[in-house]
This record gives sequence, C-alpha cells and structure tokens, in this order.
Amino acid sequence: MKKAIAILMCILLSVGVLTACASSEKKTDSGTEAKEPITLTVFAAASMTETLTELGTAYEADHPGIKLSFNFDSSGTLKTQIVEGAECDLFISAAQKQMNELDSTQDAEKNPEKLDYIDADTRIDLLENKVALCVPEGNPKNINSYDDMVSALKGSDILLAMGNADVPVGQYTQKILTYFSLSEDELAAAGKLTYGSNVKEVTTQVIEAAVDCGIVYQTDAYSANLTIVDTATEEMCGQVIYPAAVLKDSKHTSEAADFLKFLQTDAASEVFTKVGFTPIK
Repeated sequence: MKKAIAILMCILLSVGVLTACASSEKKTDSGTEAKEPITLTVFAAASMTETLTELGTAYEADHPGIKLSFNFDSSGTLKTQIVEGAECDLFISAAQKQMNELDSTQDAEKNPEKLDYIDADTRIDLLENKVALCVPEGNPKNINSYDDMVSALKGSDILLAMGNADVPVGQYTQKILTYFSLSEDELAAAGKLTYGSNVKEVTTQVIEAAVDCGIVYQTDAYSANLTIVDTATEEMCGQVIYPAAVLKDSKHTSEAADFLKFLQTDAASEVFTKVGFTPIK
C-alpha cells in the first residue's frame, strides 16, 4: 500500500512539474504572458509592391506585436475580393474609383451599389503617381514621347501594352487614347494592343521586349529600371491619386489606423519618393 501511494505521489509531482513548465513557456522574461502578434491584412495596388514590402519590414521591426500580410493586385480585383468577403484591415487603391465604390458617403454616381465597406473618417489621399510611357531596352521603334506613340499607332506596325479596362492603369490609358482621339476598339482590332490584368503584367511585357512600348505607372518603370520616355499630364488622364482607408469590418481598426499614420511619416515618404511617388501631405 505504501508503495502504491509513493507511486501515486510521484505521478502527481511529475504532472505538477510539467504543468509549471508549460505555464512558464507562456511567460516572457518579465513574467508576463507573451501575446500572439496581431496580423494586419493590407490590400494594396500592385504598383506599391516594392515600397510597401520595404516599409512593412521596417514597421514590423519597430512593432514586434504586429505582423503585416500584404495582398497586392489590381485595385479592381482587390475591391471585388473585399465585396466578396475577403478579410482586409486596410485598403490602398491606385485610383479614387474603386475606393468611392466602397464608400457610403459618396453619391449614387460614384457608388451606384451603395456599398458600405470603408470607414470614411479614416480615408485619406496618400500618394500621387504619374502615368508613364516606357520602352524596352534599345527602344527599337524610336518612340520618345506620347506624340511619337500616337503617330506610330496611326501609321506603322507597332504593339502597345496597356492594362485591362477594369484596372486603374488601363482606365488611365483609355483616357490618354481618348485625349488623342484614338479608338481603342479599332487599335485592338488592328492587332496594335496587348493587355495585362495589372500593371506588373504590362511592365513585364515591356521588360521582355514583347511589345514596342507600354503605359505603366512611373513607379513601376523606376522599380523595373525601364526607360521612361514621357509622362502624362493631368489634362491627358487626370491626377493619379492613391486613396487609403481602414475597413469597417476590420478586427484591428486601431492598429490599422496606426500603420496608415506611419505611411504618412517622413521616413515612409522617403521610401515612396525614391521610386517616383509624391506623398500628399
């Protein structure tokens, strides 16, 4: 009997030691319980891939309790994913159109479906970009301006890469074609246009010299070391503004707002500026 009691006491003692060890594993050096980092999901235009990745790494280093998860794609695709229920804390669009369509404070013309996904009080205009005409290495068709592009499209055999109609860079390009009285349908029918589902796909076509020129954002051309031969004026396609806002359904609204504030700091502005963005203060 004494032997059985001794065995039982050993078992209970072992369980107590294991429990204490497991408990201690949840403690930090200061004795407080370690918390799992909060994951912020940021949906951002594909043209921000390099800059936000760099800034995200810096932010996580200074905020060990935050982990950033980025989803980069065309603004139209990101907007659709949000409407379809994708988890998102912060949305940064490459155009006002997609943000307006999620903002209940906008009128029926800008938000015809009366969608209500963003916290309008957090909405800001973060950055300005430029729509750039770029050419592959060597510039084989000698295109040195938008005027040259127009002349070539009207006359010689040329292939221009542009974004699809549902992505901002494609919509800006459509405005440029309209400004120069060019018909997109006629150019497409003549085999003079090729498309990309986002700005990165258009950029890749120029890098690979699969086209004679392409219309992308200035920042993407800089990041890809492409030759920019011209940038569009406001008269040609309007301003290229990147709005940002916290999502209403975010589970981490405070943390998302803090990250958005960080993107407006001087340190973040330096990163944006070096690739061709203009921070909006």
